[in-house]
Order: sequence, then structure tokens, then C-alpha cells
Amino acid sequence: MSVKFSYQAAVALVAGLAAVLAPDLWSDGAGREPLIVLGALLALTGLFGLLGRAGPSEWTVTAFAVLLFVAPWAWQFTGDDGAAWTAWIAGAVTVIVGLYATYAAPARAAAS
Repeated sequence: MSVKFSYQAAVALVAGLAAVLAPDLWSDGAGREPLIVLGALLALTGLFGLLGRAGPSEWTVTAFAVLLFVAPWAWQFTGDDGAAWTAWIAGAVTVIVGLYATYAAPARAAAS
């Protein structure tokens, strides 16, 4: 089993793990369900990407990250700073890296 490093997969894995751990570590249980579910989905897509398995595309990872970013408003836990900021930061960073990876990869392939 070879591990193929990609920044998008690594960021998705770390952001997903942060979101999964956030309700118990620094947010007093607020936003537990959306953070755990969306964080687990992000972490799994990142793990699949690092292991080089055929799985979710870059767009799927980016979509999960957008859902994580929107989660504080959708599940109304914007009042809890720990959970909301975790979702916003993890979601935004993963979306930015995901979009960069999606658009930069074809440009690099075409240039070489």
C-alpha cells in the first residue's frame, strides 16, 4: 500500500479530525452532530485521497467543506464560538485548498 501525498487530502484529513474532535475538546458539545458527521466525511475523503484509492473526487471534498462552513448557520450554533469557528476555519481552509488543487492540477498537467 503506497501513500501518495496530496495537500488537498492532507488538509481534508486534518480539518475533518479537528471538526470531529471539536465538540468534546473545546466547544462544550455545541454543534455535535453536524461537526462529527461532516468532519468524519472530510476525514474519510482525505484518508482515501492519501491512500490513493479510487474514491471521492476533488469536488466532493470541496462540497463537504462548503457544508462544514455553512453548518453553524444551518444548525444554529453560531453562538458557541468554539464550534462555529472550528467549522468556519476548517471549512474555509479546505475549500480554498480544494479549489486550488482542482484548478491547478489540470494547468500543471497541460504545461508539462
